[in-house]
Order: sequence, then C-alpha cells, then structure tokens
Amino acid sequence: MKFIPNSEIKDEMLKEIGFKKIDELFSDIPEKIKFKELDLPKGVSQQETDRKMRDIASKNKSCNEFLCFLGGGIKNHYIPPIVKSITSRSEFYTAYTPYQAEASQGFLQAMFEYQSMIAELTGMDVSNCSLYDGVTGLSEAALMCTRITRRNSFIIPSNISWEKKSVLKNYTLGPNVNVKEIAFDEKTGKINLDDLEKNISENTAGVYIENPNFFGVFEDDVGRICKIAKDAGSLFVVGVDPLSLGVTKSPGEYGADIVIGEGRVFGNSMDFGGCGLGVFSCKKEYLRQMPGRIIGLTSDSEGKRGFCMALQTREQHIRRAKATSNICTNEGLCSLSAVVYLSWLGGKGLSELAKENLEKSHKLAEMISKIDGFSLRFTGLHFNEFVIKCKNKPENIIKKLLAKNIQIGPLLGQHFKNLNDCILIGVTELHNNQDIEKLVYVLKEVA
Repeated sequence: MKFIPNSEIKDEMLKEIGFKKIDELFSDIPEKIKFKELDLPKGVSQQETDRKMRDIASKNKSCNEFLCFLGGGIKNHYIPPIVKSITSRSEFYTAYTPYQAEASQGFLQAMFEYQSMIAELTGMDVSNCSLYDGVTGLSEAALMCTRITRRNSFIIPSNISWEKKSVLKNYTLGPNVNVKEIAFDEKTGKINLDDLEKNISENTAGVYIENPNFFGVFEDDVGRICKIAKDAGSLFVVGVDPLSLGVTKSPGEYGADIVIGEGRVFGNSMDFGGCGLGVFSCKKEYLRQMPGRIIGLTSDSEGKRGFCMALQTREQHIRRAKATSNICTNEGLCSLSAVVYLSWLGGKGLSELAKENLEKSHKLAEMISKIDGFSLRFTGLHFNEFVIKCKNKPENIIKKLLAKNIQIGPLLGQHFKNLNDCILIGVTELHNNQDIEKLVYVLKEVA
C-alpha cells in the first residue's frame, strides 16, 4: 500500500467529481478572506521540534522548585500514585462519557459512584457526572434558576473571583439574565446581609454564595442568607471548596437547592490551570432542569445489574428547545480521578485532610500577622487561604519573594476596591512546618 493512497489517482478523482485542480474544492470561500501566504517559520523535523519544546518548557518552574503559597484558585494538593495508576489504564483513558453502555460498564459504574459520593458530600439528592469546571457550574446554575423560577435576575456576592464573574456574564448575556452584585462586609469579608435584603426582589431567580468565599472566609450566617432567599421565592445556590466539606456541614443541611464547586482538589493535578472538574448537584425536584448527564443503575432482561445513561438533556439528544444545556463532553477522566482519590482517602481521611488544611492556614496566618508590617485583613474563621494586609507595597514584597523562590498572591487591589494593600495566600497539606517557617522568615527579611 502506498504511504499516501490517493497520490497516483488524484487526477482521476478530480475528474470524477468534475474538477481540474484541488483549489476548486474551495471555490466557495471568498478570495478576499483567503490567506495568500502565512508568515510562519520554515518547517523543522519532529526531533528538532521536540528539542525546541523542551527548551521552552525549561523556562517554567514547578512547585517542586518554587515554594508555592498561591491562593485564589488552583492549589497544590497531594495525589496518591494509585490515581494515575488506575486512570491511565487504556479502558479509562478518555475524558468522554461512553455511549455504549453494554461495552462500558466499568466506566459507567465509576461515574455512578462519583455521583453517589458528590451527592453525599454536598447533602443533595442527586448529582450529575460532572461539568467542565466550577466556573461553568456556576453559570449553568444561574441559568437553571431562571428556568425553574421563570425570573431573570441572579444575585452574586462581589467577593468572588473576577474570572468567575466574566464567565457568568458571558453565559447570561444571550438569555438576558441580569447578574446583580451585592457588597461584602469590609471588616469580616463576608456577605453584607443588609445589602442582600435591599437588592433581592420578586424577580430574583437565585442567590449565590461561596462557603468558604474567595477570601477563604466561611460564611457563618448561612441560615439567614437561606431564609432571605427563600422568603423572596428565590433558589439558594452554594459554591464550595469540596475539600472543606470534610470539616463543615454540607450545604444541603443548611437549605441549599443547588451546590456547585471545583472538584480539581480531588486527585487532579494543577496542569498549568488546565482542565477542571465541575461539581454540580441539586434537590431531586429540580432533576429535570439539571444540565449534564446522570448515570443510572438498572437491570437487564436477565435481571443482572447494569449501568446506563439515565438522563442526558442536551440538544444532541432531545429537541433543542427542551435542552437544559449545550454541554457536549464532561470531565469524565477528571471525575474518575476523584472517585479513585476519594475511595483511597475514605470519609475519615477526608475529615483529617480538611482539618490539616484548616489548621495550617490558621497557623500560618497567625505567624505572619505577628510580623511587623503585616496583619490579617478579615476577621472570622477561614479555610486554607486568607488575606494579609501589607504596610509596604505588596507588589514589591511579591517580587522580593520570587527572588527567593517563593510565590504568594494574587494581588487583590486590581479587582477589589479598598484592597490595594492586600495579598491572598493559600496553604495545603503539602506545606510542612519547615515550608511555613521559611516563608515567615523570608517575609521578615523583605518587609
């Protein structure tokens, strides 16, 4: 067989379809938008490309080389070898949920177990088998609230990530959903409840909070927030760091209708900010309005246990007007990692891990706040990140720490008014006492 099968019969093929040259296949493309020539370097071999890519990659520094205390999103957590060992098996190694149930029972069961774990953690009745990431989970929750309530306003706190706000506003632009921000308390970093009561109305589809919030602070008055939402006929949506559920009540216990979150913390690596894991669960009465897919347990014609896709309300399977979302794939491989990780960790292990993150965060915050020129910006209980106020310019402090191979941040002043002198710091179980003491020691030097 020729390496390029049609090389010798190309003219014959063109004649068969009535063309003289290949360019005629693209005659419907207007000439004015065609590229005459691309400004690209001369092609190189695969070997040379490999060397070039390695040279570029060598400019990056991993968390094994830098001491990383970055907060505000992705943090470095321990991933046991069993996660990679199982997820790298050929029968699992895809991000896609398989359609052929009869040929994919193992993977479908893993997704069923994932749903069961997430539902138990969040205190909800049902969970889908994941969305793209926590950010799109929030956006899908907002649209879900509008479908259920037939209202077109959605309330979020101003103290959430600016990136989440951007994605949410893009998602809600077409459906014409009004996203309204409410203030946070300057002293505690929590939601300003008076502002919430002032802004909620009969047109509010849902109220969203994060617990812990972007500043790492726990909202301890969730009962009142829930009551404000329910009294207005709105749905109560809670965003969580799933790891924190090892030491806190589940959102279902304090009245949440929908729970979303970023599940990357469960057995998934940071991957330069790459693929996340969208946790999404809700009460059973809202099941038909939930985006994504649900894997169900059933029996075959012989009475044997089997797994199948029980719900997949997307436009590829049902009428477009009836679809809850246009989500195509899901993060199947990432949710499989979460299943393996949680199975390895167990309930007791999750509780101990969450407690370790909580305690290390408070220990580090206390040590830094004792350094002259630094103080804890917000009062109240926080999880594994916190905001530090700096007497000197925080951007200069970050630069000096980088020179010492230590990363902290991000800076908050660019996106939050009155926080120009503040830095967000994150800590996890991977930071030992020596790491914490090193950061404190260097901060004393550069303050």
